[in-house]
Amino acid sequence: MSEHETVADADAAASVVRVRLGIAYDGTDFNGWSRQPGLRTVQGVLEDALATLFRRTGTAPRLTVAGRTDAGVHALGQVAHLDVEEDALAAVARPRRGQDPDASPEAALARRLTGIIGADADVVITHAERAPAGFDARFSAIWRRYEYRVADASAVRDPLERRRTVALPRHLDERAMDAAAASLVGLHDFAAFCRPREGATTIRTLQAYRWARSGDGVLVASLQADAFCHSMVRALVGACVAVGEGRLDASDPEALLHAGERTSSFKVMPAKGLVLTEVGYPDDHELEARAAQTRQRRELHVEGLVG
Repeated sequence: MSEHETVADADAAASVVRVRLGIAYDGTDFNGWSRQPGLRTVQGVLEDALATLFRRTGTAPRLTVAGRTDAGVHALGQVAHLDVEEDALAAVARPRRGQDPDASPEAALARRLTGIIGADADVVITHAERAPAGFDARFSAIWRRYEYRVADASAVRDPLERRRTVALPRHLDERAMDAAAASLVGLHDFAAFCRPREGATTIRTLQAYRWARSGDGVLVASLQADAFCHSMVRALVGACVAVGEGRLDASDPEALLHAGERTSSFKVMPAKGLVLTEVGYPDDHELEARAAQTRQRRELHVEGLVG
């Protein structure tokens, strides 16, 4: 490769901007995050808006997301990134006649996407910023945090919260549920709580899982892990709800975990009670290394596992 080609390649790479987006959505009327033909999805709505915004630049940016949520699941703290040429970003961010300039091209991008999607839409761009070097919304993440809301017979029912809260007519024992949740924390193979996908590992580190009642009596589960496999959160919640109902003992979810097989002992909970609240990332200088590490297939080292 000649020196001229090396410089040209470097210039081309330098002209591409990575933008980090914060995203929130009510998942009720979406068929999940991932684009699917003929179905309304969060990714589809956002990428269609991006295609509209950038249509005169000849580009249609694609999104990489921190966590692909299932149909009906909500988000307050979803994160995604897109790559776009700097000239194209500058073109769509250019102020129109009589309009005050935005604080940054990324802020202009967020404002104009909101204009296309609609200010009262069920998906919102909460912020946009230029991503630091090495950032990858999916692979740089070190944890994802979810909440799940259950209104049992002891809770005050709020009709304004019905789209993100599951109502159960029975009283649940939150202490037993919290004890069962604590027993599942750690590095494990969560095959008993994951819907299998060919070629995908079910090994995860569940960093935190607890249950508590909010001021209105609603039971709120808080879960944090390095990553979650398909349906894992709703299955973990379902196992603890079964404990709260008395259908399982507090020790049973841990026993099921170590058995390592899917079971009919509990039900996977509905999607509507689940909210992705936050995604965590390391310091900027660790982003690239974290992304490289995450791309490697997770392996469970049995000798390092505490039972």
